[in-house]
Amino acid sequence: MQIFLWILIFFGTFAIMEFNAWFTHKYIMHGFLWSLHKDHHKKDHKSWFERNDAFFIFYAIVSMTLFYLWSYEDLWYCLPLALGILAYGIAYFTVHDIFIHQRFKIFRNANNRYAKGVRRAHKMHHKHLGKEDGECFGMLVVPFKYFKK
Repeated sequence: MQIFLWILIFFGTFAIMEFNAWFTHKYIMHGFLWSLHKDHHKKDHKSWFERNDAFFIFYAIVSMTLFYLWSYEDLWYCLPLALGILAYGIAYFTVHDIFIHQRFKIFRNANNRYAKGVRRAHKMHHKHLGKEDGECFGMLVVPFKYFKK
């Protein structure tokens, strides 16, 4: 039974992180922490790193804290929570930073319908350089209107 709960917590955490990514992006990154996020829309520096990367650090700290609580406080449910956040972070980094923004030059030739839809949706979001009017969505759940043949 505990294995079933572990798996449920892991996948539930991963799914909640998709909602959390949408919420954070719409109301925090395009809200009161726009000062950290705006260099992601309009690069104003020569560094490979962006101020926007601070959001990755925040979620990494949350995940590491949960790993700590599992390891030292013997809270079993903190392990699937930590791994769910970590797995989402890896998926997000792979899709958003590597695949879409090409921070590393791999996955350039992926041209299936899903890949094209994700790129198209993200391009529409980035056409707005300001804080307002940018449609926000998660990484995996993209509106169907972007998946044209």
